Amino acid sequence: MGGVAVVVLAVDLVTKQLALSRLIPGESVDVVGGLLRFTLVFNSGAAFSIGSGVPWLFFLIAIGVVGYIIVMARKLRSVGWAFALGLILGGACGNLVDRAVRPPAPLHGEVVDWIQVPYWPVFNVADSAIVIGGILAVVLAFRGINIDGSVESDEPAQSGADPSERPGDGGEGRERA
Repeated sequence: MGGVAVVVLAVDLVTKQLALSRLIPGESVDVVGGLLRFTLVFNSGAAFSIGSGVPWLFFLIAIGVVGYIIVMARKLRSVGWAFALGLILGGACGNLVDRAVRPPAPLHGEVVDWIQVPYWPVFNVADSAIVIGGILAVVLAFRGINIDGSVESDEPAQSGADPSERPGDGGEGRERA
């Protein structure tokens, strides 16, 4: 988990620095026709600029997410969950760094977004990692894979009792040979 988080954080910070040094805020650079553009924007809110008036709230939420993942890591025994939580942790830390140190003020900083695809808000590597990690976590949960590596079963546990002795299975009143 830690290795995935460090890689995500490093790639996010490096790509944000490249975007800041090579892109002009608000201007788009076509990379793949109309399918992919690089557009430097600063976001004080969350996805779709929701909550842009309360950036400190997202700082606190990110701290909570990071703390929760670190606590849950003690139970971690699943490679899939380790990868998912590593993606979320690295992404949360990447955006947390922006909120902590970027203008306009400490703990009120704006997140650097720079990747644009059609019909979607501009985002960054950290955002992508959080979304992919979240989707993977949902898939793992629906498949019954727990964070500790155990797997939920659709079949009820076998008690070892004689089936004719279990209530409700049609064995009541049957004679035994």
